[in-house]
Amino acid sequence: MSTPPRPGPVARVGAALRRTFRSLRVRNYRLWFIGQTISVSGMWMQATGQDWLVLRLTHSPVALGITAALQFLPVLVLGAYGGVIADRFDKRRVLVVTQILFLLQALALGAVVAMGAVQLWMIWALALALGLVNVFDNPTRQSFAIEMVGADDLANAVGLNSVIVNGSRVVGPAVAAVLMVSAHTVTGLAWVFFVNAATFAAVLVALFLMHPAELHRAARVPPARGQVREGLRHAWGRWELRIPLLMMAVIGALAFNFTVLLPLYSSDVFHRGTGSSGAGGFGILLTTMGVGALAGSLGVASRRRPRFRLLILVTFAFGALSLGVALAPTFGAAVVLLAPTGAAGVAFIALANTLIQLHSDAQMRGRVMALWAIVFLGSTPIGAPLAGLVAAHLGARAALGMGAVATLLAAAYGTAALRRIRVEERRREPAGTCESHAAG
Repeated sequence: MSTPPRPGPVARVGAALRRTFRSLRVRNYRLWFIGQTISVSGMWMQATGQDWLVLRLTHSPVALGITAALQFLPVLVLGAYGGVIADRFDKRRVLVVTQILFLLQALALGAVVAMGAVQLWMIWALALALGLVNVFDNPTRQSFAIEMVGADDLANAVGLNSVIVNGSRVVGPAVAAVLMVSAHTVTGLAWVFFVNAATFAAVLVALFLMHPAELHRAARVPPARGQVREGLRHAWGRWELRIPLLMMAVIGALAFNFTVLLPLYSSDVFHRGTGSSGAGGFGILLTTMGVGALAGSLGVASRRRPRFRLLILVTFAFGALSLGVALAPTFGAAVVLLAPTGAAGVAFIALANTLIQLHSDAQMRGRVMALWAIVFLGSTPIGAPLAGLVAAHLGARAALGMGAVATLLAAAYGTAALRRIRVEERRREPAGTCESHAAG
């Protein structure tokens, strides 16, 4: 009996692409993907422009850290309540409101810059306003994925959401860098924020064009006392949720401070300046990391089901590569190392995010993803000022090295925890049963 011929390389590539982008077959998700790609590119433009603006006004790494902290402080303080809103209300309608508020915030920032009236306290106030909107937007947006594609394609949709973020990380900072280099005065930076405001129209159009009847809506949770505590108990009671959340709490606070540290790498470590001529160096660093992050998110999206063992491996890789960037002797070496660092970092985020969503109960998903936002985004008010202080006293290399060591320790914790769980499961299982889930 003859064996069927192996598919050629073109057929294999086509099959891989179909597997990687299979969620785009769903109309509602396809609209979302397009709108979010445009809008998140604008958000990365604004983040790049805002960091550079603060650095030009203050020349202070501590001010840069405080800006990041204020932007994410509301998520840390109020994030759990944002999850309750995500579980109680129609997610599509909540997202329409948050996009409008994001648009108004970007317009306000662009206006004060264009008028030449911008002061540091204004940037801080608007960063805080952005964080308040994120309290409700982030858990709603994260848990909206399953409503668009259903449970079978959730892992792929979460991976493609990471593709959106990291593809936009390539485009946004690159466009922002062009606008910043061409801006001979601070007021010229206003276009970065005005363009970002315009991009939110893409998400609003996508949300309005969706077919609500095709959404896989979970039953709404009625108002009741103790819903925040209920979400906390659910997350802590399952090791599949507890381990990645604890790892992200450490890594999110101490390792994901690149928006604070990369401007300092460009200006202080490699002496690329803080004026418009130095913006190109910052843009190169951030864009290179974004290219690597895009590759990492595509790799995660191509997998049918993520495993905890892979999460541990990419965490070790992220820590080791971050340490390499901290020790990079030249600007060129830092650029080369930032690409795989970005790939490993986003692979960790996407894998942890997917595992958490897959192991959350449907009516708890908004609250669990709010906890995710707290440990990922909400940890920034702790980590960003700390990174800024370490950079101010010991240099940007020491601050990045601190995050790298913390990542390696988190990976070691994950390894030990999974090993302990695997041993406990083997003790409970009779001989001949299938391999432990924890080993996967």
